Formats: sequence, C-alpha cells, structure tokens
Amino acid sequence: MEISLAAETVFKVGNFPITNSVLTTWVVMAVFLLLALLSRRVSLVPRQLQNVVEILVLWLYDLTRSIINNDKIARRIFPLMAVFFVFILVSSLSGLIPGAGSIGIFHVVDGHKTLIPLFRAPTSDLNTTFALAIISATVYTFLGVSTIGFIEYTKKFVRLSSPIDFFVGILEFISEFSKIISFGFRLFGNIFAGEVLISVVTFLVPYILPAPLYGFEIFVAFIQAFVFTVLSIVFTALAIQRHEAEHAEPVEHESQPDAATTLINQTNN
Repeated sequence: MEISLAAETVFKVGNFPITNSVLTTWVVMAVFLLLALLSRRVSLVPRQLQNVVEILVLWLYDLTRSIINNDKIARRIFPLMAVFFVFILVSSLSGLIPGAGSIGIFHVVDGHKTLIPLFRAPTSDLNTTFALAIISATVYTFLGVSTIGFIEYTKKFVRLSSPIDFFVGILEFISEFSKIISFGFRLFGNIFAGEVLISVVTFLVPYILPAPLYGFEIFVAFIQAFVFTVLSIVFTALAIQRHEAEHAEPVEHESQPDAATTLINQTNN
C-alpha cells in the first residue's frame, strides 16, 4: 500500500496532466449538473428531492444572513457560500465511496508496478483547497472594497497614528495571507488524514474497525464544509466593517420578512 501526498497523474491531454483529484472533480460536477436538471421544475408542494434542496437552501441562507446582518450583502454572497458548502461536502465524501483509492491503473515506477487510483477526493488535494481559499479571499476582499471604499478598507492595514498601530496594521496585512494558508491546509489536512487513517486501518484490521471510522469521517466531512463556509461568511462580515467603529455608519438593515418566507415568495413568483 502506497500513500501519495500529491494527487497522481492518471493520463494527459497533450502536455496537460489530469490527476485523479481532477477526474473526481469532474464526476462531482456531473452529479451537480444532473441534480440541477432534475430539480428544474419547482412545485408549490415540495416532494422528495425538492424538499431536501429547499431545507438546505433555507438553512444556509438563514445562516448567511444571521452572520452578515445585511440583507443586500447576504443575497450577493449566498450562492457562493452554498456552492462552497455543497461542493466541499460532496467532494470530501467522494473519497469514502467504495472503489475510491482502490480502483486504478498500474504504472511502472522505479522498476516495480504501482497502483495509481483513478479517483481521489478533490479536497484531499492541496491544489483544490488552496483554489477554494483564494476564491473566498478574493470575494470577501472585493466586497469589502466595494462596500466601504478602497481608502476605508486600507485603513485596516495602514495605521499611522502611532508605532503600535503601525505594527498592528502590518500584522493585519500578514493575517490576510495567513487566512488563505490556514483555509487550504485545514481542509486538506483533515480530509487527507482521514483517508490515510481509513486506508491503514482497512489494511491492518479489515471488516471490523473501518465501519465506525467511516461514520466519523462522514461527520468530519460535514464539519469541514460547515467550518469553511462559516469562516468565509465571517471574514466577509469583517471585511465590510469600517476600521473606526466609533465613527462607522452602520449599513441600513432592510426590513424584510424572514428568510424562508422571502425565498418561498420568490420561488412562487
């Protein structure tokens, strides 16, 4: 049994390598596309798949609006936050499907045959987790600049009132990059470590210990998707706040009905 930290190349399109994590990402995207096609018709009386989708959408929207506390911004970022949650959850669970990690092709490496798995959870690849982190950071930075203005946004980092404030501003600037690193490694580390643990335990003690570990990894997948999404929302909420709280003019909170009523009315219309 060989464990690779990096995603393995399965085949190439020209000079472009296609790794097993990329291949799994395509499968996950195909599943999303199929579900989108199946849920195109919206019924006034939800059933089966529509029930599940509506519960998930309303829960995520309520969560986003409660953290942001601004209806306009919440509506703008909600689609991306929903994609984060669902994509990370399904991608992490894809590595637990029987066959992932065990079905593959043999390549000759250093004179001996090595199994290259065809499928690998996208979130167990640093390229995927860092891409998600960069997208999140780009979005909340853009929203921060567009909401409170470039000059007001940079006041969080450029503080010339005192040497201490200047040093704090530098730390704030560094923290913006540390968020990306933390995002990427946290998600990658938890999912990859879980897959390695299951692989080792299955190899040593098959049929007995893997079952409860699978249940635990399903829980971890949900928690990691939830944490990544919530932190993205929280960082967005922080990005749209003005630096000087005592002089800040709070953005008006629109008077609207609850999130469930709003989305249901939009669906009916």
